[in-house]
Amino acid sequence: MPFRRFVEIGRVALVNYGKEYGRLVVIVDVVDQNRALVDAPDMVRTQMNLKRLSLTDIKIDIKRVPKKKTLVEAMEAADVKNKWESSSWGRKLIVQKRRASLNDFDRFKIMLAKIKRAGIVRQELAKLKKESAA
Repeated sequence: MPFRRFVEIGRVALVNYGKEYGRLVVIVDVVDQNRALVDAPDMVRTQMNLKRLSLTDIKIDIKRVPKKKTLVEAMEAADVKNKWESSSWGRKLIVQKRRASLNDFDRFKIMLAKIKRAGIVRQELAKLKKESAA
């Protein structure tokens, strides 16, 4: 089966557009073919167009339209936050945020570190080439 991420109750999604951009939400009910009811611990339950959601691989076990307290407990039990932060997608977004918050001097220090690292790699590669040629 080619698809593994379905719009279903308990599916964790990332909001990719709008006021809640970048927030992890849980689908608590499917309204119709284009909209879902989503909720998160620190937001008001709201309808959202499915085009504004990027489905993740994370799914929690909840019933349809749970109370906020039940949802928060289920998210903590499923360890959603740590699963997201340890996924490659989540790590990539964390790195993007960190890079966007750098100032000019921090970018300069990173540039120098990259140059230094490239020099060390070049020296080691030259040593290995010299050894293999001899």
